[in-house]
Amino acid sequence: MPADAANSPSPPIPSSEAPQGPVDEAKDRIAKLLVANGHLSPEQLRHAQRVRAKLPTPKTLLRLLQDLHYVTRDQIQQSVVTSKVPIPLGGLLVELGVIGESDLESALALQKERPGIKLGQILVDHRFLEEKGLLEVFSLLLGYPKLSPTAERQDLEVFRLAPAKWYRENEIIPLGRRDGAVVLALAYPLDLRLVEASRKIFGENLIIGIARRGEINEALDRYETTRARGPSVELKDNLVIQTVNQIINDTADANASDIHIEPMKDCLRIRFRQDGVLTQYKNYPKELAAPLVSRIKIMASVDIAEKRRHQDGRILFDGKGLTFDIRLSTYVTLHGETIVMRLLRSRNELLEIRDIGMSPRMLQRYLEDVLDAPSGVVIITGPTGSGKTTTLYGSISYLNDPKTSIITAEDPVEYVIEGISQCSINPKINLTFEHTLKSIVRQDPDIVVIGEIRDKFSAETAIQAALTGHKVLTTFHTEDSIGGLLRLLNMDIEAFLISSTVVCVVAQRLLRRVCLNCAEDQTLTPQQARRLGYESRQLQGVRFKVGRGCGACNFLGYAGRVAVFELLVLNELVKDALIAHKTAYEIRRISADSTGLVTLLEDGIHKALRGQTSFDEIIRELPRLAKPRPPEELYRLLGEGL
Repeated sequence: MPADAANSPSPPIPSSEAPQGPVDEAKDRIAKLLVANGHLSPEQLRHAQRVRAKLPTPKTLLRLLQDLHYVTRDQIQQSVVTSKVPIPLGGLLVELGVIGESDLESALALQKERPGIKLGQILVDHRFLEEKGLLEVFSLLLGYPKLSPTAERQDLEVFRLAPAKWYRENEIIPLGRRDGAVVLALAYPLDLRLVEASRKIFGENLIIGIARRGEINEALDRYETTRARGPSVELKDNLVIQTVNQIINDTADANASDIHIEPMKDCLRIRFRQDGVLTQYKNYPKELAAPLVSRIKIMASVDIAEKRRHQDGRILFDGKGLTFDIRLSTYVTLHGETIVMRLLRSRNELLEIRDIGMSPRMLQRYLEDVLDAPSGVVIITGPTGSGKTTTLYGSISYLNDPKTSIITAEDPVEYVIEGISQCSINPKINLTFEHTLKSIVRQDPDIVVIGEIRDKFSAETAIQAALTGHKVLTTFHTEDSIGGLLRLLNMDIEAFLISSTVVCVVAQRLLRRVCLNCAEDQTLTPQQARRLGYESRQLQGVRFKVGRGCGACNFLGYAGRVAVFELLVLNELVKDALIAHKTAYEIRRISADSTGLVTLLEDGIHKALRGQTSFDEIIRELPRLAKPRPPEELYRLLGEGL
């Protein structure tokens, strides 16, 4: 059991079962509690209310009181927990800044359509807030410990005190006894009637904690299975095999790219990466970690006895009517081996270069000044999962014709393109990048594709191939386009060689796309404008989009992803700056002034202005290395208006 679970009756708590009033009801009640408890004087409260009325951007009263240093979060918690006066949950969440007033109004309207459903469940089901956000409010502010039912050992003696159907209906599960008290995990501890019913079943001495609804239901499944088979049931091979297969199949169904399997102190955590963001999948009991990791290592043909060093492997998995090429990496940690699996789906359809998402003028320049150039190095940069491979293959497809010889060295080959010679690196048979690159130039190619510049040798090979008249396409891991040039310099490649051979550097990122079905206008606050690098007057009348969440996007507010680009085509001024070893800031300024360089941030802002992505995605993903130009200037540079 968690050490921080307090062995005491549950504290008096705000109630959401009473009819919800306006946000002001919660605000006024909390303010009165702070005054009554001596944490806030009436004069301070009146002053805060006057300040709040004059603010250009709305701010909750509790946040303002904290900003003015009149009260602390601990004082708010103490006042709410010890209060005998019910405080509406919705108003409390708004005052804490967890949700907005418009979110609460929408949730209350939905609650009227679904009588009997708790407000907290409505908020989570319709993605007004993440379930973990609701749990944080219950835990940090209201004093409930967070519990993990799937990570706890089964206690069938306590479980048998109530019918399984009752547990299901009320989303509650007992986790055993501690110091004479029964530990209960509830999905929604504000239901005072459920707490009273629990006392009648398990006794007055309870430890009330909170847990995710999904974990409670998973633990109930496990408890019922164990009770049916007996408490001595051990993990069977077929159970582990089914669990691994289910995880991979669910990853495919979720269209996720990666699986993270992470042994924790008290459980085995599984997460998926969907649209570039890690999301919780499930937690399993700690005892499942070792057999599950061993099963995956067997599938990947790596040494299952080796648990002291990191390993890499590969799995070919047949599921959902498709074959998945899964690349696996194990990593030794304090709590055991973590595993990350990347699913490389069989991709039969290439995205054409005109469909990858470049703005019209940027695309025209990329085709005419870069891909149609007879020779030189084209570098596509960005972090893992930024869409570099899609852009690389789209460029190859554009260049592929019967009069051109294209040869590749890739690890691995992700798309099979008819008419070109593709080589997949395999170090196990000594088919390494170094060996392949030595042979590749003897194949009389017109275009050489190097999957990735990994070291000085691969960088020098790309440069030498370009010097002998070849066109070279490759990828690189850098933050932006200027960073690609600087990293080549850091590999001890001479500046005059880089300036003589590199034609273009494309930097890119993938941002989540706002769902078209639930998109609504968002006016940026002055603070948000400043975070983008603008003054608020520069964005007057400008609207971004934000997804409210709907069935079409699984209530995430996003559906799919959109690429943003930074295209640096080297001209003489940029080459001279590179040879003179100018700073990144100076090279970026020269590029913007002389080549029309549009930064990743600017392209992201432009796509947000067109309603394709959101402010939050820009802040989360894009480097802010220089102030962006005004929106009207971006429209002109990119050739794409509203």
